Formats: sequence, C-alpha cells, structure tokens
Amino acid sequence: MPFQTEPPYTHGQAERTAVLLCNLGTPDAPTASAVRRYLADFLGDHRVVEIPRLVWWAILHGIILRTRPGKSAKKYASVWTPEGSPLAVWTAKQATLLRGWLGQAGHNVLVRHAMRYGNPSIASQLDALKAEGATRILILPLYPQYSGTTTASVLDAVYSWAARTRNVPELRFVNRYHDHPGYIDALARTIETHWKHHGQPDKLVMSFHGVPERTLHLGDPYHCESLKTGRLLAERLGLRKDHYQITFQSRFGKAK
Repeated sequence: MPFQTEPPYTHGQAERTAVLLCNLGTPDAPTASAVRRYLADFLGDHRVVEIPRLVWWAILHGIILRTRPGKSAKKYASVWTPEGSPLAVWTAKQATLLRGWLGQAGHNVLVRHAMRYGNPSIASQLDALKAEGATRILILPLYPQYSGTTTASVLDAVYSWAARTRNVPELRFVNRYHDHPGYIDALARTIETHWKHHGQPDKLVMSFHGVPERTLHLGDPYHCESLKTGRLLAERLGLRKDHYQITFQSRFGKAK
C-alpha cells in the first residue's frame, strides 16, 4: 500500500495537540442517491453487519439499496434543517464549542469533527490536522458506551489512515465514558430541566440503540455498559426501580 503525500518533516517542529470528535455519519443530502451512498458505506461495514460477506453483499446490493434509500430519504427530509443534517450541524457545533472552552482554559488545542460514514471523513480530517501541525491526536468517538459496531469501527478507520501515513502522530483513544460522573450529570441535568418545564412523569424510559444479543455472548460490552448508564442515571435522579425502564430500539432483522 503506497504512502500518501503529507507535509514534509521539519527538524525541531513544535509539538501540537489535537482532538478529533468522531460521530456516526449522515447523508450529504435528503435525497435517494445521497442516502444510497451513505447506506452502502454504513451497511457495507463488516463491524455493523456480521453476516457472511458474500451473502450480505447480495442482500445489500440486490434488495436493500434498491428499496430503502427512497423511504429513508423522506424521513431525512422531515428533520433536515436549513443548515443541513441535524447530526452534522450539532456535531460541528460541539467541535466549535469544545475548541472555545479549551481556549478559554488556556489550552491551544486543535479541534475538528469527522463522520465514520459520510463527510467530513475521518481520513480527511486527520490529514487536515497533520497539515495544521498536530503531533498528538486524541480520537474521541461520540459513543458513550463501547461497541464493536461503533467505537471499534472508528478505530478501524483511524488505523487504516495510519497504515497509509509515513509520519504517524501519537494517537490516543477514548473508548468509553458510559459511567463518567460528568456524563451522567449532564444527562441528569437535561432531564431535570425538562421536568422543570413539563412536569415529572410516572416513569422515565431510557432508550439505547439496539445490537443483536449474540454480540454480548461474543464479548461486546455494549449491553452491560448501557444498563450501567441507565442505573447510574436513575440513581443520580433518585428514582426507584419501578419508576424507570431501560429499553433498546432500532432492531435490524429477526435476531433477538
């Protein structure tokens, strides 16, 4: 695999730290063609769908990419904003706010955001950080709970970029923060603010994205970490066990 063109090495180059926020991704536009490109990239990832490659490839390209893009495009269009995809807009804002917060704290840190599927890609943003002089890069996947389908896929993209890079920056990763006090407190304050304006209901339903149960038995910690997040949040809010429920959503296929 040939190395890509990169900034020349300069003796005595000052070290510079960067943070790359990585989110899942979004189509470039709420159209069938854009959704098709996005789904081909997303659902073509072996981390996301673990069905044998040849079988899944036939299903994906023979059925799903022929029927699903049009339906999904209408759903994307219903939430699209004048600025673009909500996920892209808010992820970019998070990067801007983090850059400002670090700057106010006296830290001259580069901050960019990237999408695992779609634009801006992880590779393009890592290239940009290198061009800006980054020698240390913290990779922060915006998934609180670790899963092979999400966090590990981000790592795959970073490692793939590193395999094509001659002078690889020092890389560090945040794999999970499902039980970090700051994260739990942020969730609690959001809920408390909602309750303040709309009243507290009889039960709080916490919904996490679903993954097949078999991934738990194969060693994926996502299910356990999601339950821990829910339990810690309930404790922080002072809820009894009969006052909250933890659920999983977005089931894909017939697997439990």
